[in-house]
This record gives sequence, C-alpha cells and structure tokens, in this order.
Amino acid sequence: MHFEIVSQISEVETIATGRRIRDLPRLRRLYGRGRWRKVKGVALIRLRSGTLRRAELHWYEAHGIGRKEIKRKRYVD
Repeated sequence: MHFEIVSQISEVETIATGRRIRDLPRLRRLYGRGRWRKVKGVALIRLRSGTLRRAELHWYEAHGIGRKEIKRKRYVD
C-alpha cells in the first residue's frame, strides 16, 4: 500500500463471494481456506505525499483471516 487509512471505512458493500471471485485459488493458497468475499468501501486516506483524500477501496476478506490486499480504486472527493 502506498497510503494509510485514516478514518473508518464506510459504505461497505460486498462485490462478490465464493466462486464468483476470480482470484479465489490464489487467495486460498496464500492465506488459507475461508469464506472469501471481495468488498468495497469508502475511507479517508493519507497518501505518501501527506495529502488527505477520500477514496474508494477494494479488498478481500474472510472470517478468521481478516482484510487482505487493500487497493485504492478511485478518489471520490
């Protein structure tokens, strides 16, 4: 990540679950079996330059494993 999440993630919405996730075999190999979900939400982030921006984030999560591979998709401010 080239950013730091500064606020709580809001507007959380599930994009895909289970076999609808394209990277499911890779996620299971790297992090283990679980009920994987691809999720999106909006949060305030601090960029490497120190600038604060509101951005849409996408990540994978599974119960007992947590959030993995958080990516910034677009700015919403």
